[in-house]
Amino acid sequence: MLTVLRLHLPTEIPVVGCEITPYVLLKRPDNTVSPQDIPESAPVGGCCMRYKWYRILIDKNAPVCSFHPNELATLQCIGCVKTKVPTAKSYHCTSKCFLDSWKHHLALHGRASKVNESGQEELAGRTSSGLSDAVNTSSTPLYTPNISERSGSESVFVVGHSRTYTPTADDVGHVLKLECIPVDAENRIPIGISKQVTTSRVIPAPSPRPRRMIKVGGSDFLTHLDRDGRSASSGTFTVLSYNVLADQYATSDLYGYCPSWALAWPYRRQNLLKEILGYRADIVCLQEVQNIHFEDFFSPELDKHGYQAFYKRKTKEASSRNDNTVDGCATFFRRDRFSPVKKYEVEFSMAAESLTDAVIQPGQKKLALSRLNKDNVALIVVLEAKFSYHGVDNRQLLCVANTHLDAHHDLKDVKIWQVHTLLKGLEKIAVTGDIPLVVCGDFNLVPGSASHGLIVMGKIDQFHPDLGVDPLGIVRPPNKLNHQLPLVSAYSTFARMVGVNLGLELQRRKMDPTTNEPLFTSCTRNFIGTLDYIFYSADTLSVESLLELLDEDSLRKDTALPSPVWSSDHIALLAEFRCQTRMRR
Repeated sequence: MLTVLRLHLPTEIPVVGCEITPYVLLKRPDNTVSPQDIPESAPVGGCCMRYKWYRILIDKNAPVCSFHPNELATLQCIGCVKTKVPTAKSYHCTSKCFLDSWKHHLALHGRASKVNESGQEELAGRTSSGLSDAVNTSSTPLYTPNISERSGSESVFVVGHSRTYTPTADDVGHVLKLECIPVDAENRIPIGISKQVTTSRVIPAPSPRPRRMIKVGGSDFLTHLDRDGRSASSGTFTVLSYNVLADQYATSDLYGYCPSWALAWPYRRQNLLKEILGYRADIVCLQEVQNIHFEDFFSPELDKHGYQAFYKRKTKEASSRNDNTVDGCATFFRRDRFSPVKKYEVEFSMAAESLTDAVIQPGQKKLALSRLNKDNVALIVVLEAKFSYHGVDNRQLLCVANTHLDAHHDLKDVKIWQVHTLLKGLEKIAVTGDIPLVVCGDFNLVPGSASHGLIVMGKIDQFHPDLGVDPLGIVRPPNKLNHQLPLVSAYSTFARMVGVNLGLELQRRKMDPTTNEPLFTSCTRNFIGTLDYIFYSADTLSVESLLELLDEDSLRKDTALPSPVWSSDHIALLAEFRCQTRMRR
């Protein structure tokens, strides 16, 4: 006989439209245990599972946490009340929640005190030492949460009988309860103990304001609507680059300010997919795609929308991770617009071994490999684009590189070497064939660094301070660090545009005037800066439009990235290009 051991269900159910799937651990006759669903339609050993979902009505007006809206509030920031900050922003579910957001409260108090006529400006300078004065932390809550007791008198409705359940709009503001019990498959009589789990409040799905494409190039070329209803121009295509934050890195230890349900992969994957599909890009370059998630989610889901995929995972040999947690780069392209011609894979660990065999002294090879042998990779695909101009079909080759370089900020020599290695490889592909080139990804390098200069200037200033970090001499002499690719950062177009267009002016304010790059593409609580880029060959391509950048204030209201609205610690970049080379008929 099978007996129920334990029922597992997420304790927080955040959104409408996110399917909830519990599992039950069952003991088999051979005493082995397995997470297994035993539906009534397919009993095992004469037993099956019976599920029942309930909606328990609670008072929707009960105050909820300002940072975790699926949790009822138990304390309130008195500092917010005194400075007349909107009441909804003063509520918190736990003391830890309040402590994590204290810096955010200081900013709220400071802004409010400037317009507060009651003369309470001193709150703006209060530090954590004054925390006890700013928050009600007594054992008795500021108010009694208005939630019904779990009793026979509460309003309860049966809403589902299957193993999975997708919350509806009617569930928002209420909690759900799942009852699960093993029954005899023949007479449907319970044969085990009923297990019940109650969720947190169901909250609406966050709906960010759609990001707009900003026109930056002028053209008199034919513009038409493609068969999907999208606006498209002859000879143009769009490229999306996005680090989607691998599930293995999306932990509460790193992102404690983000609600746990918003970090959970079942939620993030649906949010990411919705965002990616919403951009309707012709070519999609993703980084930090876990091997298992490429196979069981990204590839099949994007395939439904007409995308073909290539994937290159990081080299497992450079780490101790298993196959399921190894991430990599995935490149998708529309089948109706592109045909694959050739694929190249760059493994920097293999390049490191070749370098140490060729130029490193025998006594230093082990040290060199430990420094250079990283698991980073690059995926390069050559595509044949299909364009139509004045009713005539044309063909154009296009090379797209997708990479994720080393993240260690102190290994500047390794970054320079990886960038140089990638560029010399691209040189052989693009220059010899006169092929337009797009290079995008998470480069983990900041504007103004030697690595960034190597990409956009074709060489490195021999006096750049980054060259001082080179214990093995792998980037010397610096005059050999060069390339012939005419690469330009697509987003630098915002900084270089001249005009009075309001949309362009708003974007220029989000650019760093000293580097002509965005102020940030990653915004966590501990870091804000630009790490992601889309570079292109300026002699064969021109930029037509760019996806608008986000402003820091809009992200900081949720503390930082990731958040319930944006499911990665990076923002997506999207550029529309026009081919300037002669197309083949």
